[in-house]
Amino acid sequence: MRGLRSLIAVAGLSAAVLSAPACSSGADVATAIQVLDVSSGWFDAGIINGQNKLVPTVTFKLKNVSDKPVTTLQANILFHRVNSAEEWGSGFLKVAGSQGLAPGATTDPLTVKSDLGYTGSETRADMLKNSQFVDAKVRILAKAGSNYWHPLGEYQIERRLLVQ
Repeated sequence: MRGLRSLIAVAGLSAAVLSAPACSSGADVATAIQVLDVSSGWFDAGIINGQNKLVPTVTFKLKNVSDKPVTTLQANILFHRVNSAEEWGSGFLKVAGSQGLAPGATTDPLTVKSDLGYTGSETRADMLKNSQFVDAKVRILAKAGSNYWHPLGEYQIERRLLVQ
């Protein structure tokens, strides 16, 4: 009888553990995180091998619009040329650690510059006007903990020169 009680107690404990949420990261990123204040352009990356280099750049904020913290929040930023599905550069950001992004809180501005871009002998302003110039777009994805990446938005990179 004693063995049966132990077995029942272990089974009950196992059921409680299995029904508990696994490593909850608070609110669901898909509905909890909002992208704010997006600005973009082409950053002057200096002179590379004697040529001017411009790279697509995006700056934005993330806001927790839920009533729960979003812990271990990460962002993945993917750049693409508008005429191609192929990734043209990316950036990864650790946005909030185990403390999380509190309910109603907004991050400081987050900036990501692609490693890839255009190089040319023209002035930077003329590079943006070149008939061969192909515009770019950026996709912002986020996740909390080990959950899946959720797309938060896709934005056109503005055809303007950024110097800082």
